[in-house]
Amino acid sequence: MAIDKTLLVDLSGDESKSVKRLFEKGITIPPQPRVLQELQESLARGVADVRVLARIIVKDPGVGALLFKVVQSAAFRKFQPFSSLEHVLQAVGLQQTGNLVRAIALSSALPAKHNRKAFEAFWARSQAVSELAMLVAEERVMVCNIFPDQACLAGVFHDCGVPVLMQRFSTYCKDMRLDEPGRWPDLSEEDARFNADHCVIGYLVGRHWKLPDFICDAIRYHHDINHIENHAARTMVAILQLAIHIHHQDQRLSNPEWESVREEVLDELGIGDDALPEVIDVILDRYHSAAAH
Repeated sequence: MAIDKTLLVDLSGDESKSVKRLFEKGITIPPQPRVLQELQESLARGVADVRVLARIIVKDPGVGALLFKVVQSAAFRKFQPFSSLEHVLQAVGLQQTGNLVRAIALSSALPAKHNRKAFEAFWARSQAVSELAMLVAEERVMVCNIFPDQACLAGVFHDCGVPVLMQRFSTYCKDMRLDEPGRWPDLSEEDARFNADHCVIGYLVGRHWKLPDFICDAIRYHHDINHIENHAARTMVAILQLAIHIHHQDQRLSNPEWESVREEVLDELGIGDDALPEVIDVILDRYHSAAAH
């Protein structure tokens, strides 16, 4: 995709110049799959017939199958079991289902060009963080007013700049040592080696895919919660950071970033420090219970 200058309007001068250089080097923003475009256009026109919307979704059997898998999450347990796509649309909601389809469609828009193992590991991590973020949102919805479908979008998209860079630079995985368990790109090292920032790239993908502004901002600043003034974006970053922390605990991996954001995350989510272990236990229990079914 050629660079769309409207995507750069909220970037600083230095960020804008850096992104333009990346586009010149061949970085491309993944296009939205046709089924997603058609679904979004129908929703924008006010189409509310679930039979019509379901027929659009099943045009891509992979998306339909993954949608059924996503709604088996414990975050949607009050609606389960689902008997059909029409039932999903009715129970979860039209716009909410549209958000889930957007999240699902991203993986098919960023296929592995090389290093398939690294791509598979990325999407496995992305899916786990997304599911945990949905559960955190569901658990804290009365405090935070962030809903599982929104958390799913943020969870899938928050690091989507990584596979974009993986596609463009064949040495990215090796140079960032992503084959090491628990390893994730260091922003300063990423910038030094590739003059790139996966957070800004992810933000541009979110803008191009027309994600809500607060989710785009959460993608951009998910490693910098103190930079965010928008309350909803800050809350979404807190949800993502807690989901990432829970994922690390579940995988028995260290999470060096956690201690630097812990206080802000717990304050934003209204969780007392002494209550955190119980919250994590509840979320992991629901996460593994859903996975078992």
